[in-house]
Amino acid sequence: MLNKCWKHKVFTEGIVFSSSKRSWCNAKYYLKSIPICLLFFISFTNLYAQQSAASIDVSGFSDSRHHWKDITDHEQVITPGKDQQSYKPSQIREIADNILLYQQPNGGWPKNYDMLAILTDEQKAMLAQHKDSNHTTFDNGATYTQIEYLSKAYSEIKNENYKNAALRGINFMLAAQYNNGGWPQFYPDKSGYRKYITFNDDAMGGIMDVLHDIVDNDENYSFVNDQLRTRVQAAFSKGIDCILKCQIKENGKLTVWCQQHDNIDLHPQNARTFELASKASEESSNIVALLMSIKDPGDKIINSVNAAMNWFKEVAIKNTRIKTISSTEESYKFHSTNQDRIVVKDSAAPLIWTRYYELETDRPLFANRDGKKVYQLSDVSRERRTGYAWYGYWPQKILNKYPEWLKKNKIRN
Repeated sequence: MLNKCWKHKVFTEGIVFSSSKRSWCNAKYYLKSIPICLLFFISFTNLYAQQSAASIDVSGFSDSRHHWKDITDHEQVITPGKDQQSYKPSQIREIADNILLYQQPNGGWPKNYDMLAILTDEQKAMLAQHKDSNHTTFDNGATYTQIEYLSKAYSEIKNENYKNAALRGINFMLAAQYNNGGWPQFYPDKSGYRKYITFNDDAMGGIMDVLHDIVDNDENYSFVNDQLRTRVQAAFSKGIDCILKCQIKENGKLTVWCQQHDNIDLHPQNARTFELASKASEESSNIVALLMSIKDPGDKIINSVNAAMNWFKEVAIKNTRIKTISSTEESYKFHSTNQDRIVVKDSAAPLIWTRYYELETDRPLFANRDGKKVYQLSDVSRERRTGYAWYGYWPQKILNKYPEWLKKNKIRN
């Protein structure tokens, strides 16, 4: 988020300075005890310091950054150096220039690199020599996060290279969309489960968020011309239609979504061996958040959201929390740990959800790398217990916003 909207609140007892739309500074300066000239000096100094530290949100890069730094299971052109340094979020131009280096000839980006890494000349040369459009993807936040960042960087700096790269990225996303409105995890390589319509890691949701901003005339996309904006509007509408058609219906009742759906008939599909076809609470929460963000929702969207909310309430788990405990040091292919996770009973615990629920039964579902389903966390191998998010509070955030959404849209439920 570009921190350029400075807000002030003045009270009779003092002034509070705000640094962004998301947070408020708590510092107060009392008028009675400070000369007015000093007050204005403090105000100006505070504002100047905050503007100098203006930055664009880089949290969207965190997943790929983690994989690049901590996991070595991917074919990467460059790997992190021992003391690889990173740019500060305020270094917008440097980060945006980095992003350009990773863009592939087809307009997309590969996953699992650190957009903030301060690259050596050798690393930059390697990236320039190894352009490969076969590894472009939407997984782990790739492509749509780069487009979003470059668009905001262009709004701030007006470097034409940023705008042109963002436009190429938008056209790449449109080219990757299926006729039914969904998006694969990778494009153009759609081998194996990469071809499935992917909600996992918010892949399709992230694409739709960017398209939604363009449709809503977000100022950061003011460079998008009318012709491209019309194509984006059509793609977004097709995407919403696909989402509604993917919603799992059992016994005539709408529920939620799987992490990935078949690209032909839209039924739930397996992905990695431990990611079985099921009802996914985290991904479904993200989908519902997208649907709730649509202005003037029609009956189909309203029915979809209401059904998902009812399902979240029905499968919520009470009196349970996940405890992280110390354990022996173990090293696995993808991570090392000296901890373990266990399920404990706690009458004071807030509602919690498992990541997956079994189709037809709504029974909490887990799996190991052998692809075999199990029904409790203790039956999952320690490698997977500590290397995957099996429990979470994702639906609660949406449930908290639900009453206001109903009120805003004048919906009776």
